[in-house]
Amino acid sequence: MTTAKKTTAGRQGFKTGEAVVYPAHGVGRITAIEEQEVAGFKLELFVVSFEKDKMVLRVPTAKANSVGMRKLSEPEVVKKALDVLTGRARVKRTMWSRRAQEYEAKINSGDLLAVTEVVRDLYRSEAQPEQSYSERQLYEAALDRVVREISSVNRITETEALKLIEQSLAKSPRRAKAEAEGESDTETDGDDLQEEAA
Repeated sequence: MTTAKKTTAGRQGFKTGEAVVYPAHGVGRITAIEEQEVAGFKLELFVVSFEKDKMVLRVPTAKANSVGMRKLSEPEVVKKALDVLTGRARVKRTMWSRRAQEYEAKINSGDLLAVTEVVRDLYRSEAQPEQSYSERQLYEAALDRVVREISSVNRITETEALKLIEQSLAKSPRRAKAEAEGESDTETDGDDLQEEAA
């Protein structure tokens, strides 16, 4: 009886067949729980499959929380994420390399709301100037993570999830109109402006 309790506690509530989010790779599914012997120690591992990426990851059950593996977001969090997309882009006026690092960190955080902010901030409507290659790469990586999680949580196809995201982005303040008038419609961080001036 104590081993059953210990095993459940060690697995931190995760079970076979469950969809989970792994920070560096997005939504995957626990296909099995294996035991392997490594350096003379028995190690229990979650086998997480990322079908779209044709990749399988083995995560020690005891380390699942510390590496940031989590259950899918609750429907309320998905609703908040869609609301984030309707807001104004908050683009800091810092060098692109620094912003790119911040965006990359948000994408790899595994936090749905943080990843959604990246989608919002890097989104370009057809009326806006094209993105650089690196901006496009980050945007697509963030969009893919958000699409996969929303489709898993809402039990809809990825195409339907993408439509939901595009509808939310369409509700955001029109940047193109402001840019045509020579204004910027994005919010900036005053601290960064002072930091650049210093």
